[in-house]
Amino acid sequence: GYRVSLQGNFFGCNHTYMTFPEYNPRKHIKLDPPLNIQSNATASKCQIRWSVWNVPWYLAEILQYELQYKEYSMSWEVALNKTLPSSLTQVEIEATELRSDTAYAARVRCKVSENENSFHSQWSEWSQTTVFQRADVPKVSEKILNINTMQYLFIPLSFGILLYLFWNCKLSSSCFLTLGQKASPALTFPHQLLSFSHSIVCTMGILR
Repeated sequence: GYRVSLQGNFFGCNHTYMTFPEYNPRKHIKLDPPLNIQSNATASKCQIRWSVWNVPWYLAEILQYELQYKEYSMSWEVALNKTLPSSLTQVEIEATELRSDTAYAARVRCKVSENENSFHSQWSEWSQTTVFQRADVPKVSEKILNINTMQYLFIPLSFGILLYLFWNCKLSSSCFLTLGQKASPALTFPHQLLSFSHSIVCTMGILR
């Protein structure tokens, strides 16, 4: 450790004042604020990155960060704070924590982790701010949605009609052609089935 004293001349007399009899620089660290803070917002999350400057490598590995963010129009006094659990210089905010069509501002500060015994520091000053806004979720076209709904309803309805025709022709003793000629169910039903299937295919093509 070090012995730090303060000397001064007061009223023409020199005086020495003892301030820190055993001063340890490792226990009194204040780092520079993080730099280059940037944000990238999507519809599902917002990623915020930053960097640190003038920090030895052995300290960079044991730093902890605190994120503060708020709605852009609000005061920092009502901002939300998050103490990050690792020394990574990035963090993600889930979209569920952000309001749509609202701009946000965020900033970061750092210090040596409280779990570290060899060093101790106070929080740095806050970094500059970054502004971001959650991206809108793309909406499905109502026209496409209506067409898909009609297709899903049309398919089971068509099979129901086919089953009805099959059952009806099976129970009937005979089926008649358009010209009034009598034909067996075995010959008439395939013709009806093919005609109806062709109608289904044409209708599905129109819906697409």
